[in-house]
Amino acid sequence: MAMATFAATPALLSPPPPYTTAPPPRGRPPRPPLRLGLRLPRRRPVTTTTPAAAHAASSLSSARGDPREAEAAVAELLRDNGASPEDAAAIAARAPGYAAMLADGVRELDELGLWASWSAGAGARAGAEMGALGFGRKVYFMGRSRRDGAVVPLVESLGVRLSSAKLIAPYVAAEGLPVLIRRVKFFKEMLFSSSGYETLIGWNAKRMMAHFSIPADEALQSTLSFFEKMEARHGGLSMLAHGDVSFPYLIESFPMLLLCSEDKHLKALIDFLEHVGVPKPRIPSVLLAFPPIILSDVEKDIKPRIHAWEKAGIEQEYIGRMLLKYPWILSASVIENYKQTLLFFNRRKISSAFLGTAVKSWPHILGCSTTRMNSILVLFDDLGISKKMLVPVLTSSPQLLLRKPNEFLQIVSFFKDMGFDKKAVGKIVCRSPEIFASDLENTLKKKIDFLIDFGISERHLPRIIKKYPELLLLDINRTLLPRMNYFLGKGLSKKDVCSMISRFSPLLGYSIEHVLKPKLDFLLQTMKKPLKAVVEYPRYFSYSLEGRIKPRFWIIKSRHIDCSLTDMFGKNNELFAEEYLGIET
Repeated sequence: MAMATFAATPALLSPPPPYTTAPPPRGRPPRPPLRLGLRLPRRRPVTTTTPAAAHAASSLSSARGDPREAEAAVAELLRDNGASPEDAAAIAARAPGYAAMLADGVRELDELGLWASWSAGAGARAGAEMGALGFGRKVYFMGRSRRDGAVVPLVESLGVRLSSAKLIAPYVAAEGLPVLIRRVKFFKEMLFSSSGYETLIGWNAKRMMAHFSIPADEALQSTLSFFEKMEARHGGLSMLAHGDVSFPYLIESFPMLLLCSEDKHLKALIDFLEHVGVPKPRIPSVLLAFPPIILSDVEKDIKPRIHAWEKAGIEQEYIGRMLLKYPWILSASVIENYKQTLLFFNRRKISSAFLGTAVKSWPHILGCSTTRMNSILVLFDDLGISKKMLVPVLTSSPQLLLRKPNEFLQIVSFFKDMGFDKKAVGKIVCRSPEIFASDLENTLKKKIDFLIDFGISERHLPRIIKKYPELLLLDINRTLLPRMNYFLGKGLSKKDVCSMISRFSPLLGYSIEHVLKPKLDFLLQTMKKPLKAVVEYPRYFSYSLEGRIKPRFWIIKSRHIDCSLTDMFGKNNELFAEEYLGIET
């Protein structure tokens, strides 16, 4: 894989520029910054209440209106700007902040009697005429004077804070309210239609964050900022695929999404992702984990990066799978880190072919710094794992490169506490590296506790684990218990089963239907051996029924010899032939 492959690729997936207050017109000095502080209440002159004043106060009170009038006024504004009656009513009901803002403005003008000056500035009706209108009509005209095309209530209705909605609206208002309403519906359908992968989407986003340890480009920085906003709320990233929760944060973080045309951009993006192997129901997994992809041009941004990975030796059939697991492969930071990782392994005289194989199954490695990888390789050296064994170990479990040193050392200590020395721990790494990528508390210790609770003696555990370390990765309810219960159901006691496990722990990894049952049936029904025979020699289950058990049994039977399972199967072919067939080696 050539490192120069990515040199000519264009700048990656830049997020939209931050939305800020528009610059002042040329020739006009900028406004001084707002000073935020305590706002003192207005001081009103003390006057004597007259009957006329009392009547005016009563009229003012009746003009205050209620939230329903303000909501109806907002709905009318939305209809005037092109929203359907149904959409207008739904949006207005979900934009209470906007309605309250307009209502507060109306009340303030009512209290101060400033409708005349407001009307002159807003180009609305004459002040006297405005003052005589009802509360709802005043709210309506107040909203119309804002000239935001009723986009602010639409954005707020998505769950965005009113303050953010007011900042976003000027950048997208030119699209027109009907277009934006249709686009919002398209986004929700595209990203949040129920697919059954909601839990997986959140879990993968957490894993991507946890294993990321390289400098982030702008696209990744904006994504990480979005993730952090999600993590700060109840449910965190687990709610990433739940639109009612994450969509507001998505729009706040990437407001320019509302400028993406459905026909010219979004549909083309979906078609391309399907073309490279991302199943349509899984497309939200890619887009929610890396939203800048949505803002990127398929031809200018995304295709060149896909082609670059193909030139680096990643077959197209793997591209879709890698995107599902790690959409950040389209990030400039990740591509740059790939080149650094190639150099890192070349310096250690490890073939670049290994990296190509590893990233197909664990593309998260591409976001891991070489410094972190090196810290794990140093620990391998300390356990006596040779360079010759290093590649098979990492090819089998490349996720070990993502381990934090303290996590790896905790598992090393776990084995040392059971009585294994450093060399023995190194052998376990070479035989079953996945153990060192597993969870200490919820996987390894849980299996040990289960074995002890079943009746296995603690002093036998080192022998059991040494013989069959993969035991620690077996599922308790789907694998271990069914096999134990199978033997108990045949009439063996717990003590017998514990003895069998202590003598030959691989027993717990054999299939009941394909291994244990047919061999036990042959032993009891054809060989006429007692059930206790397998307690004394559980290794019997390790031999091939057709290749060893049956042939040897028929030979022994034909010679009318009565012997134990140990004598029958414990000898290699030469010794067996010499003793029972009279053939010397």
